[in-house]
Amino acid sequence: MSLVLNEEQLLLQSTAEDFFRDKAPVSALRKLRDENDTDGFSRNLWREMTEMGWAGTFLPERYGGLECGFAELGVVLQAGGRTLVASPLFSCVALSASALLLGGSELQKEELLPRIASGDLLLSLAFQEGSHHNPTAVETLAQENGDGFSLSGRKAYVPDGHVADRLIVVARTDGQTGDEHGLSLFLVSSDSPGVHLERQCMVDSRNMAEVRLDAVEVSRNELLGELHGGYALLCQVLDRGNIALAAEMLGSLQSAFGRTMDYLKQREQFGELIGSFQALQHRASKMFCEIELSKSVVLNALQAIDEGADNLPLVASMAKVQVAETFRLVSGEAIQMFGGIGMTDEEEIGFFLKRARVAQQMLGDEHYHLQRYATLRGY
Repeated sequence: MSLVLNEEQLLLQSTAEDFFRDKAPVSALRKLRDENDTDGFSRNLWREMTEMGWAGTFLPERYGGLECGFAELGVVLQAGGRTLVASPLFSCVALSASALLLGGSELQKEELLPRIASGDLLLSLAFQEGSHHNPTAVETLAQENGDGFSLSGRKAYVPDGHVADRLIVVARTDGQTGDEHGLSLFLVSSDSPGVHLERQCMVDSRNMAEVRLDAVEVSRNELLGELHGGYALLCQVLDRGNIALAAEMLGSLQSAFGRTMDYLKQREQFGELIGSFQALQHRASKMFCEIELSKSVVLNALQAIDEGADNLPLVASMAKVQVAETFRLVSGEAIQMFGGIGMTDEEEIGFFLKRARVAQQMLGDEHYHLQRYATLRGY
């Protein structure tokens, strides 16, 4: 396995970085925040992204995709992370399209995946219920009701859930809370009777939603994967999600590091550039080393998806731990090195710190994944 991008991926990286730098700088996120945009992202930007084919990066051609690979999606996410782009690429493509591709029936794939690739349909995965990541802590019930199911419960922190046309809802059809057996995934239209969406603006200026389901009726055709056997599918989707999130976080921390290094070369103290201070050089060196390691870990994880590696759960948790810890280090050091100006809203470096703190928690923080990695290794 070569831990370098190939020629096509390098071209995609260059194209995506130029696109986001010109079309979606950090100031665009600030504008969305200040105007309290109801969508939380630019519909025009998303249309342009889908016209570039990025919503169908890893989808087969027969479903309207480019049939490249998850590594190519990771390249785009990393480029978007550099400017903190707000878009449905993570929620709709990395998570939801993966769930459909891995667990959907042929009819579901033919109906929904082409619309995702074209940007005509937005989906989001609704699985979390508490404040902390725990895929088996599901109390939302799906009770059999004639030819279908009736869903009741509450979901928290659903990414872009307030704008999703459909939700992939994880519900319990058997067993008790905490059991792996008995989870099932359902496609639910957001405009169905009994579905209530409440937008949540996060500290990083991204959007999530709280979803309430009050006796929402769905047919058996809306079941995604096996009845009672949705946990295995959910884990595969979350592994892909964590790797995609790690790729985006990598782009963000690289940008934060670059901005900090530029500042060290400009800011003077006692008549000297602060970048000449040995103590700051040592701290910068530590960040550089961790970033280089993170780059290899993320690329290895992206390639593991495309190669169908058996150790994907281990690789996914390893990537999330490494990148989350590095993002925590880099964003914290950036604020320290910028000093007082770094604490102001005027300076953009604060946006990276806020993004770091939210992204670290999504789909399980580094403590959760360290424990998961140890458990998977038999400790």
